[in-house]
Amino acid sequence: MSVQVRRFRRSDRDQLTALVNAHIQAVIPGFTLPTNRVLSQLEGEPHEFMVDPWVAERVTLLAEQRGRVTAAAHVLRFADDARVGDRYRGAGEIRWLLQWPSAPFWPDADQAGRAVLDAAVKVLSQTRTIRCDPQLPAPGVYGVPREWPHIEQRLIEAGFRPGDRCETVWLADLGQLRPAPSPCPGLQLARSLGTNGTRLAGQLDGDIIGYIDIAIRGTEGSLLPGAGSWADIGNLEVEARHRRRGIARWLLGQAAQWLRLGHVDRLLAYSDDNEPSEAEVATALNFQILTQVSRGWRLKPTSSQGR
Repeated sequence: MSVQVRRFRRSDRDQLTALVNAHIQAVIPGFTLPTNRVLSQLEGEPHEFMVDPWVAERVTLLAEQRGRVTAAAHVLRFADDARVGDRYRGAGEIRWLLQWPSAPFWPDADQAGRAVLDAAVKVLSQTRTIRCDPQLPAPGVYGVPREWPHIEQRLIEAGFRPGDRCETVWLADLGQLRPAPSPCPGLQLARSLGTNGTRLAGQLDGDIIGYIDIAIRGTEGSLLPGAGSWADIGNLEVEARHRRRGIARWLLGQAAQWLRLGHVDRLLAYSDDNEPSEAEVATALNFQILTQVSRGWRLKPTSSQGR
């Protein structure tokens, strides 16, 4: 069957939202984005305050089959000037790539996925490099999760290869986490604004010996009703000389108690698979694996790419 690849039109918004949410829900149980949040990402990402101003062009492509939006890609082209960081200067990025899997009632969906990816690569053909590092506007949904084997297959077929970054996303139910007793006499809690959200720090004799940064997710522009039930761990650090005393567990319990006051009930954490100690900490704190993702997919440059 023929596939028409074209740019997004506002009349596509409901079908596109359904496609986005289906991919999100394969990773995050029960999470649903409203249409206006999906459309907002097509126009810009102000929370990406360092990278977003470098974007020179945004293009959203759809593959339509028999009146159905079967696949989509959101493409960014970064400016090629001195204000742009080296990694992004003159680069192209496929910000997300989505496709309904082939099914008995729709056996040619893969054809649509191939067509929209080919069109995305063509849009970026004059850039220095072409990367694919998806980022959907939902907590914990980034890279190419293992729950999207059809997307991984499309990328491999097109000549993309994953980078050397593999990460694990962890999830904790805050209803099952309770404040742990203070691991040492005199330990006090201090709350402040941290570099990655609200910081809860452990102070001992006036010195900070550990801290946790937590950020409620998905509230940009107040577009996600109920999304305040999710939060991220931005940082969790304990001074080396105070480790293995239960301070990290105590900090997590304090964070859980604080978040529950705001009706937050799920907490995400992240670990780099090249750093086994991060996974050990998450496991020790009773997090469970939500997904594993591969990052940094990149298309081998052709003679028409790069200068």
